[in-house]
Amino acid sequence: MSPELIAVLAVIAVAMAFDYTNGFHDAANAIATSISTRALTPRIALALAAVGNFVGAHFGAGVAKTVGDGLVTLPTGVESLGVVFAGVLGAIIWNLITWYFGLPSSSSHALFGGLVGATLFAADGIVQWGTIIEKVLIPMVLSPVVGLVLGFLVMLGIMWLFRKGQPGKLSRGFRWAQTASAAAMSVGHGMQDAAKTMGIIVLALYTGGFQESKTHIPGWVFWTSAAMLAAGTYAGGWRIIRTLGRKIIDLGPAEGFAAETVASAVLYFNALVLKAPISTTHTITSAIMGVGATKRLSAVRWNVAGNIVIAWIITFPAAAAIACFSYLLVRPLF
Repeated sequence: MSPELIAVLAVIAVAMAFDYTNGFHDAANAIATSISTRALTPRIALALAAVGNFVGAHFGAGVAKTVGDGLVTLPTGVESLGVVFAGVLGAIIWNLITWYFGLPSSSSHALFGGLVGATLFAADGIVQWGTIIEKVLIPMVLSPVVGLVLGFLVMLGIMWLFRKGQPGKLSRGFRWAQTASAAAMSVGHGMQDAAKTMGIIVLALYTGGFQESKTHIPGWVFWTSAAMLAAGTYAGGWRIIRTLGRKIIDLGPAEGFAAETVASAVLYFNALVLKAPISTTHTITSAIMGVGATKRLSAVRWNVAGNIVIAWIITFPAAAAIACFSYLLVRPLF
């Protein structure tokens, strides 16, 4: 095999590993609320999330093109593949660190930070800061704000609409409704997160000289990325599920439905309309906070929320730093 083919295969392998960690790290995004409200059993919820992620991956082409073409300009030849390898490796390591501590940080921003960090150390690498600001940093700030506000407003609307309802019947009804909202959330997660892995593989194929287009996504890339994300999702990420489902607020079925519905809407709008790679973690977590604040502000455990926000803030630079170190280690191999 040629050096280029070996390098491309190495990048694809590490991208698949990232996809798997993304699945078990971010499984909580789709199903933590459904598990905590007992709308779904854990294994049924994970199976639903896995299927939804698999389906959603096939609608994430716009996000994949942004990741593969718009964030960094790499040096030519095999060296560029070393940059991608180190960037994805940095994201994997950060995912494992935050998973160990049960922090729902963003796999997306870990990936972006890793790519930027490794690119900065490459001789001819160029970070497209304009795109990073427009497509990554601004959505990183706005999506939690939107999720928080919409979560608060949607939950207020539900409370007003069903203010005369019988609590027992409403609880059972919203448990059924959560099956639909969890499925929608899972599809939205697939649109965003599987697409990012697809973008990395396309980037590797293009820079390695195995395809001429920066934006064409071969069919096998859709299927392998979707399958690996689904497998990681089904493996579960119980540490993070406990944080999202139980430690921020005590969720009921109505609150879970509201949070999942809001997060799904934000994910769909960004993936299908703006084609912006936003964080599913930021979106669902902030929606949960907004929903919880309708009870009373003290219902949200703000100390837990504060730890999560700190993890959000340091994810990009931390993954970038790990990727820089990783690049120094792997550079002699590429």
